[in-house]
Amino acid sequence: MNIQDNLNHIRHRIETACQKTSRDPEDVSVVAVTKYVSVETTQNAVDAGVVHLGENRDEGFLHKHGQVTGDIRWHFIGTLQSRKVKSIIDKVDYIHSLDRKSLAKEINKRADRKVKCFVQVNVSGEESKHGIEPEQLIDFIKQLEPYDSIEVVGLMTMAPHIEDEERLRNIFKKTRKLQTDVQALNLPFAPCTELSMGMSNDYEIAVEEGATFVRIGTSLVGKEI
Repeated sequence: MNIQDNLNHIRHRIETACQKTSRDPEDVSVVAVTKYVSVETTQNAVDAGVVHLGENRDEGFLHKHGQVTGDIRWHFIGTLQSRKVKSIIDKVDYIHSLDRKSLAKEINKRADRKVKCFVQVNVSGEESKHGIEPEQLIDFIKQLEPYDSIEVVGLMTMAPHIEDEERLRNIFKKTRKLQTDVQALNLPFAPCTELSMGMSNDYEIAVEEGATFVRIGTSLVGKEI
């Protein structure tokens, strides 16, 4: 697998998606999801020009964080248990899965700096998905105001792995609308300028609908483990 070629291909497709909607491709960051690959493959991705790395388990995150080198922004993209916060909080740049007050409280307790967080929203309505219900989002975000170590930089959602483009687009549109609703509140602790949505099978649609971070694993780095 040639990660450089994969990255170039993905960036080209992002550029094409941006052209359709008069967006600047520079506004879209690729997060390489490296949970299924080795330290060596992850390092190869960084050497190819990947800046953002995403892990979804604390063990994998800590293992790679200690060995992969370069100008890296680390993203924790999986469900984060409150008891695991302590082990990763001083090493992570972004958390994509803030979805409950108990987690916010633990992040605030353990962080020694402001942590960029995405609030996870369950826009698809799937029972298997984590996240705040859309109608509860504004109230939840307002409850985060006392936690001065948390900055709500945006929203994150996970769409179902389906071929139905119309349904996918609708999910991403709804998430973008929620993001602009939060942004319009002008809350200093929740600028909510970012959208983390789109994976290997649907990132072009997500970009067309406003994604600023796309989380791509298999199409970029493959799957080994």
